[in-house]
Amino acid sequence: MQVKIGFEIHQQLATKKLFCSCPGELTDAEPDAIVARRLRPTQSELGEIDRAALDEYIKKKYYEYEVNNSHACLVELDEEPPHEPTEKAVDSTIEIALLLKAQVVDEIHFMRKLVIDGSNTSGFQRTAIIAFDGYIDTSQGKVRIPIICLEEEAARKIKQEGNKVVYRLDRLGIPLVEITTAPDIKTPGQAIEAAKKIGDILRSTGKVKRGIGTIRQDVNISIEGGARVEIKGVQDLDSIPWIIKNEIERQKLLLDVKEEIENRVKKDKIKLEIRNLTDIFKKSNSGIIKKALGNKGRILGMRLQGFSGLLRDRLGPELAGYARVKAGVSGIFHSDELPAYGIEAEEVEEVRRNLSLSEEDAFVIVAERYAKARKALEAVHERALLAFGGIPEETRMALKDSSSKYMRPLPGAARMYPETDIPPVVISPDKLLWTESNLPELIEHKAKRLEVDYKLNNALAEQLARSEYSELFERVVAGNRKFAGFAASVLLSTLKELRREGFSVAAIPEEKIEEVLIAAERGELAREAVVEVLKFLCEKPESRIETVKESLGLKGFDEDELRELIKNILKEKEDFIREHGNAAEKPLMGVVMKQVRGKADGKLINRILREELLKFPGE
Repeated sequence: MQVKIGFEIHQQLATKKLFCSCPGELTDAEPDAIVARRLRPTQSELGEIDRAALDEYIKKKYYEYEVNNSHACLVELDEEPPHEPTEKAVDSTIEIALLLKAQVVDEIHFMRKLVIDGSNTSGFQRTAIIAFDGYIDTSQGKVRIPIICLEEEAARKIKQEGNKVVYRLDRLGIPLVEITTAPDIKTPGQAIEAAKKIGDILRSTGKVKRGIGTIRQDVNISIEGGARVEIKGVQDLDSIPWIIKNEIERQKLLLDVKEEIENRVKKDKIKLEIRNLTDIFKKSNSGIIKKALGNKGRILGMRLQGFSGLLRDRLGPELAGYARVKAGVSGIFHSDELPAYGIEAEEVEEVRRNLSLSEEDAFVIVAERYAKARKALEAVHERALLAFGGIPEETRMALKDSSSKYMRPLPGAARMYPETDIPPVVISPDKLLWTESNLPELIEHKAKRLEVDYKLNNALAEQLARSEYSELFERVVAGNRKFAGFAASVLLSTLKELRREGFSVAAIPEEKIEEVLIAAERGELAREAVVEVLKFLCEKPESRIETVKESLGLKGFDEDELRELIKNILKEKEDFIREHGNAAEKPLMGVVMKQVRGKADGKLINRILREELLKFPGE
């Protein structure tokens, strides 16, 4: 079976916001203000209303926006026109486009993309094409990149309470580069290879954000005889093959259902006929039913002619997904799974009689307030009709178990219209030429160079090349390549361990980490003391290294002081040395290290200890 797979990769850029001077960082501070809004769809430049936008509007939601004055301004509130696009964000996107071998446009024209799920206060997202016709090479062939865009990030969703959704505006407006591949990917293995390759190119620039939530992969999947389905919010690269495999299986199942249902019943026989079945369940032992009735709910049901046996583990989750999203119910019951959940066989039979079901018919019931229950069954009916088409075009959300759930219909072209507040941005030939001449070293090339230049093993070199500290590493070891192993260990292992232990490593400025490593390289700070110094800096990141050493009691020994200390220890351990001879060196090293406690470098201690042992009487 032919499978087509493509990506939309969204990567935050490490700059200030795209259309104002607010910082491109998140904050957990209490908001200074809260603004409430309702959003409505508008027509595109062709006079059409986008189906996804209309679907959101029908949900009747309203939105609250938390505003922190230090991280958002009137631009994010849509109370002030956008400023000129941030030059650094534009330049970074051009650089990424050139690394992807794409053709950069002569002029950048921003458009408005209709978005009324509340994630943008204006009801649209500003986006612009920066380049086109790029590509990457994979072991299974070329993957084309037809378009590269620069756009603004959405607001950060905080919580949802009924029809109210709360967003925070700190994330809104952070520059986002969007890389769209053609559906050239044929296997899950090629998909993860392509995603990693694009990710490495992005990180090669040193101009993108890192960490959870800063990069997202939307996966587009279609199989032969089906339609495109977009799965949003894939953050873990290792889950990509499983998400693709699960979606392929889901689509195969839907095509099987299509074939089976078409052999049973005609589409026009699936009527929306809703019955009030509350009386049947007045004495029900089901906790869910009791709770609904206690909240003045009703039990509504409908027949699905010819659907018996097609719901359990097949179409049932699809119907429930539509009901949850479009009506806000927690779930539905269907005949393929009953009796269960406290609903008795007698109640099931009574429902079947009431709805006049044959053996091939199924039913769906919903326990909710009347209006919500009816809306849920209308959504179920809508999805049941779509089963005759096989696979509906839709947007789905990736889940932790690598499955997905329904979100909304797939957006169409009707969501785009021109941005009138931002003039075109001309990309001069000189800027393009300068950028082409100063492209950064790709991670795959850097890894090979680090392996050769610093005598690192392949795995360590690759890890270091992908690290945010790769440039810092090279600055530190430039004058002493023998220090490379220790520096790499601190940057890749020690800092990671401190994060796991709960230390705020992110609070330490990069230049301060560099200062610590240089002090260790010069022998001004014992290597054994580096961990304690870094822990101290996590709490007080602006402290001077000398101040930290004094606070931790790490004022170092000079060589003469250290030699005198070692001589005294050897005198105390004279009998031990005579008894063990050369084997005494290792235990004595431990004794000295314990007394020095990180105030001198281990290599220096070992050298002096060996020198003094050679001078020792009788040795």
